Amino acid sequence: MALSLRDKEIQAAERSRKSAEQGDAAAQLNLGRCYAKGEGVEKDPDKAAYWFMKAAEQGDVTAQKTLGVCYFDGNGVEKDNDKSIYWFRKAAEQGNAFAQYSLGVLYKSGEEAVYWYRKAAEQGNAPSQKNLGWCYANGEGVEKDQNKAVYWYTKSAEQGNALAQLYLGRCYARGEGVEKDLDKAVCWFTKAAEKGNADAQYILGVRYARGEGVEKDQDKAAYWLTKAAERGYAKAQTYLGVRYAGGEGVEKDQDKAVYWFTKAAKKGNADAQLNLGRCYEKGEGVETDQKKAVYWYKKAAEKGNAEAQKKIGR
Repeated sequence: MALSLRDKEIQAAERSRKSAEQGDAAAQLNLGRCYAKGEGVEKDPDKAAYWFMKAAEQGDVTAQKTLGVCYFDGNGVEKDNDKSIYWFRKAAEQGNAFAQYSLGVLYKSGEEAVYWYRKAAEQGNAPSQKNLGWCYANGEGVEKDQNKAVYWYTKSAEQGNALAQLYLGRCYARGEGVEKDLDKAVCWFTKAAEKGNADAQYILGVRYARGEGVEKDQDKAAYWLTKAAERGYAKAQTYLGVRYAGGEGVEKDQDKAVYWFTKAAKKGNADAQLNLGRCYEKGEGVETDQKKAVYWYKKAAEKGNAEAQKKIGR
């Protein structure tokens, strides 16, 4: 009779346990994974971390990297950034690209972060390539160099990193580190947008609405603005509300305008708060409610919106 998957997992976990208890580092790593995933044993983050530690202390690079993650997340151990750095460094010094990237993230900025991002980037780690590009673009830990920023953004973007694709699109749109090329900018914005990046979706929506670098296309504008708005991007929600309120490229719909203004207003977008105040003042898409109108005007005014300040007499 064939064993079930669960029975096979139990047998595998037991084999790993026997070898792990005899000091085999690979088995200790595997047993840690069993406890982490609940494969063949009851899921137990504490025991997972215990066995990862055993393997890491013997120099197993994967266990060291994994233990770094455990301390970073506080999974099976108390959260401890210093210990996270310690174990990531152990793995990074053995050439583990993920650990090198993680050290860069933990150091955040400065020469130490750049050092580890570069190590990982040179091994093809896409997030590190993107972050190294950002460091060059902003002069963080290195001398500012837009050409090198574009180089590393390109490396990362070509691997499908959505943020790198967004940043590269901006470089082509502005002519930073490369010759200005709106076609390439739109190409990279589209790649990022298709991966769900809300910034890129919003940028594309605006470009299609205005015909900037692309042929004006109101259907595509509405499509991408809606995508960004549905991901909670306040600027897209506001712009979409404006378009529904005025029937710009979409069928006029005051209810939808109010819906999107409300979403963005609650996120603190001053333009949306101003527009929502107008809706309540004029009874457009909602019942007239002067108290709510004043409430939203005040919210916008507090954020420095000049028109809202005039509305409430500031």
